[in-house]
Amino acid sequence: MGPRGGRAAVSTFRWAAEEARRFSGDLQRLDTDPTATGRIALVRRVPKGPVLGIAPFNFPLNLVAHKVAPAIAVGTPIIVKPAPATPLSALLLGELLAETDLPAGMFSVLPLPNDRAAELVADPRLPVVSFTGSAPVGAAIRRQVPEKHVTLELGGNAAAVLCADWTSDDDLDFAAQRIATFANYQAGQSCIAVQRVYVHHTLHADFLPRLVAAVRALHTGDPTSELTDVGPMVSEDAARRVETWVAEAVAAGATIEVGGDRDGATYPPTVLTGVPADAKVVAEEVFGPVLVVAPVADDQAAFAAVNDSVYGLQAGVFTRRLDVAFSAARSLEVGGLVVGDVPSYRADQMPYGGVKGSGVGREGLRSAMDDYTEPRVMVLTGLTL
Repeated sequence: MGPRGGRAAVSTFRWAAEEARRFSGDLQRLDTDPTATGRIALVRRVPKGPVLGIAPFNFPLNLVAHKVAPAIAVGTPIIVKPAPATPLSALLLGELLAETDLPAGMFSVLPLPNDRAAELVADPRLPVVSFTGSAPVGAAIRRQVPEKHVTLELGGNAAAVLCADWTSDDDLDFAAQRIATFANYQAGQSCIAVQRVYVHHTLHADFLPRLVAAVRALHTGDPTSELTDVGPMVSEDAARRVETWVAEAVAAGATIEVGGDRDGATYPPTVLTGVPADAKVVAEEVFGPVLVVAPVADDQAAFAAVNDSVYGLQAGVFTRRLDVAFSAARSLEVGGLVVGDVPSYRADQMPYGGVKGSGVGREGLRSAMDDYTEPRVMVLTGLTL
C-alpha cells in the first residue's frame, strides 16, 4: 500500500461521509390524483441487510474502502473477504475502524482462502454480495445465489481509439505517452489498463514508432525504487500465463514490437501488432503489461472493433471533435467513456462499472449506497404535530 492508495482511500471515505449527508430520501406528491387528496409520500432507502464484500489483490486498500465506506454511510454491517495475496490492508483498516465508535459488528474482516468463499456467498444472513474480481468467479457467484442482490465489477480488455482528427505531433506524442503509461501501471494488473489500441489508418505509421519508443523507455524493476515504472506481477504463475498468451499470439502471426522476455515474476512492457482478433491477448483480459495495436479504416470501424468483445467496462477516445465524442458515446457498449485520454481513469465518487461480461451494477459511493439499500415508502395523511 503506497501513499497514493492511502490518499485514494481517504477520499473514498470522505465522499461517503458527504453522500451520507445527502441520503435523506424524497417527498412525492400524491394529491395529483383526487383520491389522494391530503396525502404525501416520503420515500427513503433502508439497508437490504448485511453485505459481503469480496475484494481483489490489485488495489488492496481502496477497493476494500469502496465496499466498506458506503456500508457505513447507509448503516449496514459488512463482512470483507480480502484477496488471499493481499489481506494486510483490510486488516489494518479494520484496526482503525475498531478505534471508532461504530456499533459492534459493523465491520469484520475474514481473510479466508478463495475455496471457502462459496460458504460466505451462500450464507442467507448476507443478502447483498459486492464482488470485484475475475469474470468466471463473478459469473459463478451470480449462478450460485440468483435470489440475492449481487453487484459484480469484473474487469475487461479496455480499448483506446485514435480518431482521424488526432493528427498533430503533440497529440500523437501525448497519446503515445499516456497509453504507454496506463497500459503498464500496476504491471497492467488493472481492469481499466489499456489493452487494445485502434488507430486510424492514416495515423498508424506515424503513431506506432512513438508508442514503441515510449514503452521501451519504461523501467522495470524493484517497485520500491523511484526509478521503476513497471514492477513485477503478483506472482510468477501470473507472468507465465501472460508469456503463454503472447507466445500463442506470435504463433498465430503476431509481431512483438518491443518486450516479450519474462524474468521471473516480471513481464516486460510489450507491444504486439498483427494479432488475430480471436487471440487471447485481444479477446480476453490479459491483466498484464501487454498492448495490442491495430490500424482501422475509420472511426466507426474502430468503435465496432471496441464493441467486438465480451467485455464493456471503459474505453478512451482521442478526439477533439464534439460530434465524434458524441458518436462514440452512442456507439460504444461500455460503462464509461473517457474523451481525450486513456480509459484508465476513475474518480471515487463517479458511477463505475460495466456491461456485458464486465459485470452488473455500479460502484462509486452513491451508486454503492443505492445497491446496498431498497426504497421504503411512508404515506402521510392528515397528520398534525
